[in-house]
Amino acid sequence: MKITFCGAAREVTGSCYFVETTKAKFLVDCGLFQGGMVADEKNEADFPFKAKDLDFVLLTHAHLDHSGRLPLLHKRGFRGKIYTTHPSIDLTKIILEDSVNLINEEAERENIKPLYQITDLVGIEHSFIGSHYRKPKTVKGVSFEFFDAGHILGSAQIKIIADGHTIVFSGDLGNPPVPLLRPTEFIDSADYVVMESTYGNKRHEDFHLRKSRLISAISKSISKNGTLLIPAFAIERAQEILTQINEVVEKGGLPHFPMFLDSPMAIKATEVFKLYPDYYNQESLHNLTKDDDLFSFPGLKLTYTSDQSKKINSVHPPKVILAGSGMMHGGRILHHLRHNIENSNTTILIVGFVVENSLGRRLLEGDKSVKIFGQPYKVKAQVEAIGAFSSHADQPKLLEWLDHFTHKPKKIFITHGEVNSALDFSESVKSTMGIATEVPELFANYDLS
Repeated sequence: MKITFCGAAREVTGSCYFVETTKAKFLVDCGLFQGGMVADEKNEADFPFKAKDLDFVLLTHAHLDHSGRLPLLHKRGFRGKIYTTHPSIDLTKIILEDSVNLINEEAERENIKPLYQITDLVGIEHSFIGSHYRKPKTVKGVSFEFFDAGHILGSAQIKIIADGHTIVFSGDLGNPPVPLLRPTEFIDSADYVVMESTYGNKRHEDFHLRKSRLISAISKSISKNGTLLIPAFAIERAQEILTQINEVVEKGGLPHFPMFLDSPMAIKATEVFKLYPDYYNQESLHNLTKDDDLFSFPGLKLTYTSDQSKKINSVHPPKVILAGSGMMHGGRILHHLRHNIENSNTTILIVGFVVENSLGRRLLEGDKSVKIFGQPYKVKAQVEAIGAFSSHADQPKLLEWLDHFTHKPKKIFITHGEVNSALDFSESVKSTMGIATEVPELFANYDLS
């Protein structure tokens, strides 16, 4: 068995792992690189394999940095099947539809060739095959099994057995306890592990702070007649925030206030969530709502069209606007930032990971001036962050997940983390567990036989 690291190597985005066995060639994930011109160049570069020679793809979950190059794979000749969980199929289609629209809009604006087009998306949509957790399948001599990662709805870890070896791909591991999702499952044995390290050198705030700090930010904005902007990922983060606010509003912990879910993708994703209640954390469901709708409360308005989005500007504060994208590298949040960032009564609440070179990272690091749509703006708004809302495990939880391998792996490959995070986590694993680690470079190849 051989593995080549075709993305997320000493960086957070672009997850893509090429695996070769004696009987098959396949990928685990095929994600988009994100974060500026360098990322664009990586997306456009040739794969270190022939797409047409791939037998299949295993997809850990729907997020763009794991699924975003699937249409490109089709464009370059892939015609095999894509195996993932049933919720991930529905969510991936929503994400890729949004992605292809943004890519083509940018290509037209910049007068460049788009990375892929709608025909490539249509081609890939017919390739998905749904799988359940803990239901092994075998394709071309490769046995694989999905386990709940607890990261987003339908997210999975993948245990693969081939050529006499067992290798586990963590995907993105969740940050339990989460109101909506079941906790991350543990796997007990593997010869090799490929695991994420997004927060490999950080510790999140206590999970109890998620709701209290969110409600505090809303309350402060209401009291000062301000605008609260929440740049949020359309899948999982948006739904979690809605359920947390719904719970508090129903219990009388907040007055009625205008809140706008200004993200067509988040609205579509919420409808997908409603289709899969069996994937929820059943133990916590009864605490979240008095009615049958986890995601709605008085004052919440859904904005589908750009005209509806523009009208939000005419609504006098206080108001809360939840819009994509979470890293602020695109989407409707940019328009709201443009209108509100120079107002000291505005609060920008960051509730997820923001990659290097993104607008979100610059704001989080305290830049006093930023460019939005090419125009400079002074940052007078208050910028806050709630790390406990992250859907990624922090260092203690990553180590806890590894510690549950009763049959200790021969080697851990540390991926999906910025350089310092990955290297620091690598050292933590070696010092606390005595397991050999590797932090691969992009396109590094390893023979696991």
